[in-house]
Amino acid sequence: MKTLKIANIPGDGIGKEVVPAATEILKTLSDIHGGLRFEFTSFPWSCEYYLEHGKMMPEDGLERLKDFDSIFLGAVGNLKLVPDHVSLWGLLIKIRREFEQVINIRPAKVIDGVRSPLLNPKDFDLIVVRENSEGEYSSVGGKIFQGEDEIAIQNAIFSRKGTERAMRYAFELAKKRRKHVTSATKSNGIFHSMPFWDHVFEEVSKDYPEINTDSQHIDALSAFFVTRPERFDVIVASNLFGDILTDLGAAIMGSVGIAPAANINVNGKFPSMFEPVHGSAPDIVGKGIANPIGQIWTAKMMLDHYGEEELGGILLNVIESVTRDGILTPDIGGKYTTKGVTDEINTRLKAIDKKGNNAEFIIK
Repeated sequence: MKTLKIANIPGDGIGKEVVPAATEILKTLSDIHGGLRFEFTSFPWSCEYYLEHGKMMPEDGLERLKDFDSIFLGAVGNLKLVPDHVSLWGLLIKIRREFEQVINIRPAKVIDGVRSPLLNPKDFDLIVVRENSEGEYSSVGGKIFQGEDEIAIQNAIFSRKGTERAMRYAFELAKKRRKHVTSATKSNGIFHSMPFWDHVFEEVSKDYPEINTDSQHIDALSAFFVTRPERFDVIVASNLFGDILTDLGAAIMGSVGIAPAANINVNGKFPSMFEPVHGSAPDIVGKGIANPIGQIWTAKMMLDHYGEEELGGILLNVIESVTRDGILTPDIGGKYTTKGVTDEINTRLKAIDKKGNNAEFIIK
């Protein structure tokens, strides 16, 4: 029996509502599989934790997390309590950077029953591979002077190792999909880093002659996400460009509430982290209407990461059967609650295989 040790960090806002929902679904999936066991340990690290302790996680937080197979994160941030740059760099980005989660992947596709804001979405199905450790989000830089002479300098860092690593990940992913990789660039406006990005992309593509490629400037690419998203398969992008494109991808699906993400450690030294794209959504906290699909789809990505693609595919199919039948939360035009959607997904999963009583599921 395979046991996956998962660190649950519900975090802030609706994270505390959707993580338990997705955890319930994973319990049912373990029963269906029969040879898969989950062991969850929850950590209360959040903005509320910061108010009590003066930090987003304890000093030994990373040490406590490093031996888990994965981290299952809900949401981070509460501007009323803690500035975003403090909460994000103290928890989310700290985990990403120090656990070498150098790749971020986020899919976007037409989901049956969820209305896209696009007039004709044409069944788009794409995935963005985002370099997740450097680029425009480096912490290199600083400020000098005061008043009207004040200057802020932010340095973008692009290493060959980091750039090539993201591109090779994208090409390997494309081999399993429709065999096309698009590079997001801006070499007509950014003088050093983007021509370098283009050069590395051209070099890496030579090692994958079976994969078709193209390169698009980020402004045009953003427009094509809206006008022709069906043309894309795998898109590889820098940290900033990937961040922007994936929020746009969530928007054309119909709601950021259904969008999943994975932060991947590729060297096996540390756990990967799985989180939905949405934030803590303080405006709907406690109302019971948060969309659980983003977190549940994120669980599907976690299963895929551990080679359980068949089980992950079952889960996504069941999610789409539920949305197809109009069982939707208010953000995507429905009237169902978080619990109502979760219960329906759970019920349909259980109907697939009622013999799953061999797996053990533990929540500490």
